[in-house]
Amino acid sequence: MARMHARKRGKSSSKRPFSLRLRRTVPEWVEMTAEEVEEKVDALSNQGLSTSRMGITMRDSYGVPSVALVTGKKITKILKEKNKVGAIPEDLQNLMRKALRIRKHIEENKKDVHNKRVLQLTESKIRRLVKYYRRNKVLPEDWKYKPEIAEVILRR
Repeated sequence: MARMHARKRGKSSSKRPFSLRLRRTVPEWVEMTAEEVEEKVDALSNQGLSTSRMGITMRDSYGVPSVALVTGKKITKILKEKNKVGAIPEDLQNLMRKALRIRKHIEENKKDVHNKRVLQLTESKIRRLVKYYRRNKVLPEDWKYKPEIAEVILRR
């Protein structure tokens, strides 16, 4: 698949092992039940971990290769049922943090034209993602990305 803002193709990405990629049932070596996994996800959210960090912790510390395979629900859906999901999705938050870091860098280094372009591309991704989330009713219809507001939102 081609890159979003370049014409090159990249193959570097994290992939699950082939045997788990095609799997539709829970592996027999998983010791936790669906209820235990949901309780553990709830406990990890109380510690303040992001959903991606929860998945990594479940995989590495508890031997659960995929929360969705064991429970039949993704981590965000489990958190949504317990009313612990954030107002802004995690991927959008990460992009907004990246844009704020780049803005801070550009303020200190005024002539860095390469990172000015990177900022444009990052904010383009943010606007595209906001449009997707508004269409799917995750964000309110009147929500807009503004760098000043993003800084206030991410400080909370």
